[in-house]
Amino acid sequence: MNQRKKCVLAVDDTPSYLMLLNMILQKNYTVKAAPKGELALKIVRQDPTAIDIILLDVMMEGMDGFTVCKELKADPITAHIPIIFISGKEEAADREQGFALGASDFLSKPFAADLVLETVARHLLA
Repeated sequence: MNQRKKCVLAVDDTPSYLMLLNMILQKNYTVKAAPKGELALKIVRQDPTAIDIILLDVMMEGMDGFTVCKELKADPITAHIPIIFISGKEEAADREQGFALGASDFLSKPFAADLVLETVARHLLA
């Protein structure tokens, strides 16, 4: 039986971070990338069953990660998808806000490849 790879949606408005996440994850997962929050919502809403987990930047031009998370968690069709925030900000208030909105975890930039892989795997098994 041919099982599909789990799909990770990486959302970041910095192209180098999207490329880095793709390089880290592509061996183990199917990776989709979105450089904007609005595009991330469109991708998820087109086929909510295709996305298994989302890595979401907090600070982005246009729609920020908190808004994306809030919209996804408010929709019963997408509320189950784990969201891991990735941010360059180390402030406790940002972490608290992310968790209050329904995030599963929070990683800081710059991030280590092994930590990204470990965190994604842990939440996909949960």
